[in-house]
Formats: sequence, C-alpha cells, structure tokens
Amino acid sequence: MTKQELALEVIARLKKEYPDTNCTLNYDDAWKLLVSVRLAAQCTDARVNVVVEGLYEKYPTIEALADADVSDIETIVRPCGLGHSKARDISACMKMLRDVYGGRVPDSMEELLKLPGVGRKSANLIMGDVFGKPAIVTDTHCIRLCNRIGLVDNIKEPAKVEKELWKIIPPGEGNDLCHRFVDHGRAVCTARTKPYCERCCLNDICAYCRAL
Repeated sequence: MTKQELALEVIARLKKEYPDTNCTLNYDDAWKLLVSVRLAAQCTDARVNVVVEGLYEKYPTIEALADADVSDIETIVRPCGLGHSKARDISACMKMLRDVYGGRVPDSMEELLKLPGVGRKSANLIMGDVFGKPAIVTDTHCIRLCNRIGLVDNIKEPAKVEKELWKIIPPGEGNDLCHRFVDHGRAVCTARTKPYCERCCLNDICAYCRAL
C-alpha cells in the first residue's frame, strides 16, 4: 500500500468513526478563533474555552481588545500559561487587525502569517475552519498519529509534516482529517498512556500496531 492509498483508507475509516468532527475551541467570529488558538499553546482547549468567556465579557470587540492594556489581558489569560507572551501577541494581533485590515481577518495564508503570534498551525486552522479552504493543521495529535500510522516517517517538525501530508491527502480532506486526528488521539491513540491498539479502527493498517 502506498502512502497515498494509506491516507485515503485512514480518511475513510476515521470519517466513519468520527462523523461529526469539528474544532473544539469555541468561537463565533474569526478573530476570536485567532485569540483562542494563541491561548491554546501548551494549554487544553477546555480551559481556553472557559478563560475566553471572561476576556470577551470585558473586551467584546477587536477594537476593545486592541485598546486594552497588555497587563489587563495578561491578568485574564494567565490561567492558560505563558500569560505575558500570549497577552502581548493578542494585543499586537488585534491592533494589526484594526489598523491594517479594517477589523477583518485576512483569508490568505500569506496575510495571516503576518499577524503577531500566528504561525502555520494557527493560520491553517483559520483557513480551514473559518474560510473553508484547503488546510492541514499539524498539531501534536496530527504529528504523533501520522508517524505512528506511517503516513510520514519519523518526522517531528510541524512544517515538514505538513509538507509531506500535502503530497498524499486530497486538499478538501485535510482540515477535517486533522480534527479527526485530535478526536482519535484523545480517545484511542493517546500520548500519555500506551495507545489502545486493540480497539483502534486502524490497527490492521497502522505501522505502530503491526509492529507490536
């Protein structure tokens, strides 16, 4: 089985296993997803979803958040960890959205990567979830599962994993597949415990399972 054939089979099986996948960060506007994905670095999505409620209650718009003191933002987001750097990036990002983009989140990878605190993972999430464009979000779940399954060969750098996946995954499938990697990585192919290969829907095609 080629890597492309393996990818198509993984996509089909995970679609059946997790038919209703979606982003686990709560948001109702593109700029809020930008904020949440920055806060989610080294923090759980569940905690981020709680913290941003207080943030948006005090600063409900891009303009309000752009005008806020970084120290005030930091006080609210501190439970997510790395409070100072996250608050600084959020403030700078909102200022740029207000001053350069007229309060609009740009819809191209090139423009998104110009925003403070936005890397390829965050930009891909916005491209896929907000704008419905081809995207591959190489978070820790994606990287772990792709290496275990055999879609990539011992590649840990997010940008390199993304580059390899673009070669074998149909453009329209990438975004949802990465969400399903999160679902599967939390439920079965876990990081902090031994993966539950005996109940994995991929165990007969997964390189890790077959090597056991």
